[in-house]
Amino acid sequence: MAIWNRRKPKATRKYPVPLTMHQLWMVSLSAPVNWDKDASRTTLYPFTRIDDDKAGQWLADKWEITSREALVRRLDGLARTGYRTRALQRLGVEPLAWDAGLYVDLSRRGFACGMLSEAETWTALKNIVPAVVRSYASWNEYAEHYLLGRSVWREGLPGPRDANFPAPQSASDAHLKSLLDPANKSSPWNQAPWDAISHPDHAR
Repeated sequence: MAIWNRRKPKATRKYPVPLTMHQLWMVSLSAPVNWDKDASRTTLYPFTRIDDDKAGQWLADKWEITSREALVRRLDGLARTGYRTRALQRLGVEPLAWDAGLYVDLSRRGFACGMLSEAETWTALKNIVPAVVRSYASWNEYAEHYLLGRSVWREGLPGPRDANFPAPQSASDAHLKSLLDPANKSSPWNQAPWDAISHPDHAR
C-alpha cells in the first residue's frame, strides 16, 4: 500500500466549514499553547489531521484526564482559579491568559477524543470569553500575560533545569513572536484581530 493511503485524513476534510470570526477568535486563545507542526490553529479540531487517539492519550499522559467527568473538573478549575492564584501570590498579578490558553486547548482535545460534543465545546469556549475580554485589550497584552503565567508554571515543575528540561522558554518566545508578527498571514491573531470578538460575528 502506498504510504499516502495510510495517512490520516485532514481535519478540514471532516470539518470543511470555515470558522466564523468569533469562532476563530475563541480557538485562537489556545494558539500559544502548541507550536507542533501538526497543530491546527484555524479549526476547532486541534490537529491538522484527524487523530482522536492522540488527543485522548495526551490528556491522559499530561493531565491524567481519562474521563469526561475528569475533564469537566479540570476545565472548571482552570476557569475559576487555575495557575493564576499561585501567580498572584508570587507576582501580585493574575495572568488569566495562561489559564485561558490551557482551558481552550483542553476543551479542543476533549472534543477530538469524544469527551465533549462539538456544541458543548463551543459552549465551553464561550464561557471563558467575557473574563478574557475584561482582562486584556490586545493580543499583545494577552501574549505578555501568557508568558507570565507560563513562567510560574515552569517554576513549579519538578526536576533539574538542564538541557532536557521540557518546554524551553526560547521556543515559546519565538512562537509568540511569530503569532504577533503583522507580516505572518497564517497567524490566527492576524486573521481574527482582538477587537473582532466585540463586533457582530460574520463569516470569514
